[in-house]
Amino acid sequence: MAFFNGLGMNQGNLSRLSNALSRSISPENFTGAPGRGGMATEGTGKDCAGELGIGWKISPSIEIAPGETFTLADIDGSGAIQHMWMTFAGRHNRFYILRIYYENEELPAVECPVGDFFAMAWPQKTFSQLNSLMVTYNPGNAFNCYWEMPFRKHCRITLTNLDCKSFLLYYQIDYTLTEVPEDCAYFCCSFRRFNPLPYKEVVTIADNINSAGHYVGTYLAWGVNNCRWWGEGEIKFYIDDDEDFPTICGTGTEDYFCGSYNFEGVLTPGGKAQYVEYSTAYAGMPQVIRPDGLYVSQQRFGMYRWHVCDPVRFRKKLKVTIQALGWHLGENDYRSYLPLQDDIAATAFWYQQHPAPQLPELPEKRMLEII
Repeated sequence: MAFFNGLGMNQGNLSRLSNALSRSISPENFTGAPGRGGMATEGTGKDCAGELGIGWKISPSIEIAPGETFTLADIDGSGAIQHMWMTFAGRHNRFYILRIYYENEELPAVECPVGDFFAMAWPQKTFSQLNSLMVTYNPGNAFNCYWEMPFRKHCRITLTNLDCKSFLLYYQIDYTLTEVPEDCAYFCCSFRRFNPLPYKEVVTIADNINSAGHYVGTYLAWGVNNCRWWGEGEIKFYIDDDEDFPTICGTGTEDYFCGSYNFEGVLTPGGKAQYVEYSTAYAGMPQVIRPDGLYVSQQRFGMYRWHVCDPVRFRKKLKVTIQALGWHLGENDYRSYLPLQDDIAATAFWYQQHPAPQLPELPEKRMLEII
């Protein structure tokens, strides 16, 4: 009987037996060791458990102090992360930095603020449902990730608190220990922010990817600084030997995120078009922040595009950019393109052969802040 390693799970292979081992790390089992869950005698739930004693939710969460980096998972062996869930009573998604390291490398393959990693960056007063194949955002501030993250010897996951206050974190990391095929690449993620984007410059989503691999996703948190439509810009993928011109060139920002015509579709009672939030398996715009007439003064948008069925494959290197392009309205309603100077944060997701990519330097704290 052919051996099934338990990776690449989907409906088509769900019935197949495997020798893979299921493990899970949480504050109730920090190591993921078999038969060691629910044994805590100290923790954030101790007072609530009262006389119930061991096994009654003694340690469901952790507290991360200002400036502290907490190791969420430290895993030896061969396998893959298959699901991550977390929720926190914190103030600022951008001040909590997620990092993932493979094979005992000193440099991370993933370095990103939590909100941008889970495609939900903007603070909001009302709930925005994100229901995609790779990440979800569910009621109660619950973040879920389903990107498969293989490793061959070791995987370490940390979370750093850049805020000036402590916060309480609940989390669970589900993984499997199994044989990883030679052709499995490492999951990587980078973050950049341009605020404001310099005039006539493009947004670099990904760069300095010098390895064989494939690009699998984009999340943009876009804060608009003008009063007109902002999404005429083209996305461009420079693959391998491309220099001045790309192999793949899109037709517009909303087109790349699988929408069209300004994301419009709802009319107000007065007959004016409105942006429409949407969330699908592979693309969406779950966050549309509208001015409230007081302190929420800027329009903001959160958009994701997962290249699960159409990964952008490269053999040597990859660069990804997008233009920030709107409209200038002149005399007699003459229209011409207007390069914009918006607040744009770009998160890129890809797989590559080498476990330690060359990630851009994370912005300092004051350059991360959004209100």
